[in-house]
Amino acid sequence: MAQGQISPLLLLLLLFFLLLPRRCLSIYCDEDDCYDLLGVSQNANASEIKRAYYKLSLKYHPDKNPDPESRKLFVKVANAYEILKDESTRQQYDYAIAHPEEVFYNTAQYYRAYYGHKTDARAVLVGFLLFVTLLQYLNQWTRYTQAISMVKRTPAYKNRLKALELERTGGITNKKKGHKQLDKKMEEDLDNELELQIQGVEKPSVWKLLGVQFLLLPYTVGKLLMWRAWWLWRYQIKRHPYSWDDASYLTMNSLNIGTSTWHGIDDSVKDDLVTRRLWEKANMETYRAEMRKESKRRR
Repeated sequence: MAQGQISPLLLLLLLFFLLLPRRCLSIYCDEDDCYDLLGVSQNANASEIKRAYYKLSLKYHPDKNPDPESRKLFVKVANAYEILKDESTRQQYDYAIAHPEEVFYNTAQYYRAYYGHKTDARAVLVGFLLFVTLLQYLNQWTRYTQAISMVKRTPAYKNRLKALELERTGGITNKKKGHKQLDKKMEEDLDNELELQIQGVEKPSVWKLLGVQFLLLPYTVGKLLMWRAWWLWRYQIKRHPYSWDDASYLTMNSLNIGTSTWHGIDDSVKDDLVTRRLWEKANMETYRAEMRKESKRRR
């Protein structure tokens, strides 16, 4: 962006914040002032507000005045009276007038007063979780299918599929329509055989969705606490030697690598890493020093 120019996004944000105070007040009586609609001052008491409303309602009621504009005025007057007759909502409106800059607070107070008692917060939470979970699943599925589609277009995948076809048919390829089902079956088998692992993209799993994780939260927390208690009892109190799986877990944490990376390491290298007990600080420092020395040697 050239110096001195203002991006359209910045202009939109500036305009948004300039209009926020006015928009906040308009949620009460549209673009009008609630007191002006009733023809009273902001210091008017409850009796004066009530008398003003009754007077105007008789004047603009559709049964008394057939003018179409009167119907609109009657609705506005009735809405202003609903806001000002209640001490709580009137205080909120007065506060919004005095503090128009507190946009989000005033807006939240308005919706809490008029809609909060009608909506169960638990239902809102469940609905929000379901909506987010659906979006999460659709996003994961789209990314996964796109990644799989890209892999299937690579020469390596096509060559492997052709080799599998030759293996299944004894070296004879057949492109007749009757073999389409066989081709599809071989493609499915190849997908299972290769266990396509796309870096950064996982196949959508119901158990990993936000909504499911929220429902399983008590179980997950309980299981984690039980595992932690078992770990403390076995390895810190009873001083048992670490099992292979637990030693591998400590090694992965020490090296800051994931399970998929760990599974890709050669078994002999795994044995060496676990034997080194890298979760102990001194051993890890020695290992890092060896890795730095090896890196320099290779350079």
